[in-house]
Amino acid sequence: MNTVRDLSALRALVREARSSGTSVALVPTMGALHEGHLSLVRLARKDRGFTVVSIFVNPLQFAPGEDFERYPRREANDAAMLEAAGADVVYIPDAKSFYPPDFSTAVDVAGVSEGGEGAARPGHLRGVATVVSKLFLQVQPDVAVFGRKDLQQLAVIRRMARDLDFPIRIEAAPIVRESDGLALSSRNAYLSAEERRKAAALPRALFAARSRAAGGDAEARELERETRDELERAGLAVDYVDVVDPETMRRVDRAGAGTALAAAVRVGKTRLLDNVSMGEEG
Repeated sequence: MNTVRDLSALRALVREARSSGTSVALVPTMGALHEGHLSLVRLARKDRGFTVVSIFVNPLQFAPGEDFERYPRREANDAAMLEAAGADVVYIPDAKSFYPPDFSTAVDVAGVSEGGEGAARPGHLRGVATVVSKLFLQVQPDVAVFGRKDLQQLAVIRRMARDLDFPIRIEAAPIVRESDGLALSSRNAYLSAEERRKAAALPRALFAARSRAAGGDAEARELERETRDELERAGLAVDYVDVVDPETMRRVDRAGAGTALAAAVRVGKTRLLDNVSMGEEG
């Protein structure tokens, strides 16, 4: 596996791979890798293509006062995990090169960025779209792989790729969960033992809501209210609980096949996201 920090070196490796007729896959990450990230790498490698994994803690998607400075950074450990998973290149750009001092361009995906994370973290999804568009142009992959845990981010990237004619297939990998249902996240490392116990209420409440909907209680506002109440009783601070169309991220009136229940909560100083697809099992 090659580790590169320079864009010209990255492009040279990609050109070499393409010259042999190999397809190119991209897995963008912010590092602090876990099994969820590795599942993305495995999905990217399913066609035995040339797989580039980026590690870049993107300052544009953190608002003032958020956890940019303390976000976990474990470069050596991440590289070892990626090599074991079969990645071909780990790309670790320098922030000053990636965003020069006079950088002044942003990618804003209207509509799908509203509500949810867009309302709770103004500017966050603009930062996501901007960094991903840059990575798309730098790597020029045939396929890019993202996790379903960040549901609105996935919707934004899909819409951006469609609207801007990026010739890239967007693949979505299922959420990877721990034994108690908690979705794997780099931010789980922030949780104390007691906070970790409380956090397990998040997936439990979402799965319970899905079961109620499957039993005929599919009115979205009522499901949202009941889920919010359950989360608050468990000691979680709720940012939002929304039943949405996962393509547009618009709230819908009924929870059923083709919709999702998405939530964001805070446990102490840690913010966690999760979602479940309605009308599915497991």
